[in-house]
Amino acid sequence: MDLDTVRTFVAVADAGQFQEAAAELAVTQQAVSKRVAALERTLGVRLFTRTPRGAELTIDGQAFLPHARELLRVSERAVSSVRTGRRPLRVDIIASRGAASGLMRGFHRTYPEVDLDVVMLFDIETAVAAIRSGAIDASFRAVAVPGRPLPEDIESVRVLDEPLQLLTGPAHALAGAKSVTVAGLAGHRIWMPGIVPGTEWAAYYEDLVAEFGLTIEATGPNFGSDALLDTVADTPALATFMGEQTRLVWPAGHGLRLIPVTDPTPVYPHSLLWHRDNPHPALATLRTHLAATAAGRDAAGTWTPDWVIPR
Repeated sequence: MDLDTVRTFVAVADAGQFQEAAAELAVTQQAVSKRVAALERTLGVRLFTRTPRGAELTIDGQAFLPHARELLRVSERAVSSVRTGRRPLRVDIIASRGAASGLMRGFHRTYPEVDLDVVMLFDIETAVAAIRSGAIDASFRAVAVPGRPLPEDIESVRVLDEPLQLLTGPAHALAGAKSVTVAGLAGHRIWMPGIVPGTEWAAYYEDLVAEFGLTIEATGPNFGSDALLDTVADTPALATFMGEQTRLVWPAGHGLRLIPVTDPTPVYPHSLLWHRDNPHPALATLRTHLAATAAGRDAAGTWTPDWVIPR
């Protein structure tokens, strides 16, 4: 159905005259008549009866009018959903409890007037494809995994180095430590069932293991963070790594301990990815905000893999 004919029909219905509708639409009266006639042929009914006073809706016209208005409203919403500056900024944060979620919450508090759509995509290939297609405007990732450089049209900037902490149960051998060195973790079992081969976080932990001789196990199904916390709390032989800004809550009876890791502190690098030709004005605002909040971080005494993009 031609929306121009629907729009013309609504204009005539509101004005009550073909001539006034033509003036409102900035077309000739003949064009208005042709559009209404075309719509009537499409629908197979008469929409108006011409009278000395103008144009009056037939019963079919009265029945069609509210639907015609809704068609125009849906059309406008569809256009607004993709019109730069009028649609929400769409950002992938990977997971709701991670550091990227915190960064976006901080952005929202600072710029509450910016409409946001937050999505969670799993792997970097999906995120990059969504950026290139325009499905999302930006994504938080650790880039770039060796052998998988970003496409030339994808820009990135490092926005946060998140220190890793050791999470143990109350009976773990390191539970009473105020801090632990990376070397001091050798020989301890670190359980991380959420590591998925081929992801950028898998590449990160592979390099961490190779660099410091750690034992990281990704065995067993990943039942989520609650099950991970339950197991670590009840198993003295297991610990896990947790990002400093990961937001988790556990029962007081678990007695879990978060212990800083030092000499050096492994930090997980979060970068923002976007398409270099993306014109959404809020994207520039987000990048400026992240640059300001990331400024001044001291990288001394920290570790990241060699493939991590420098600041």
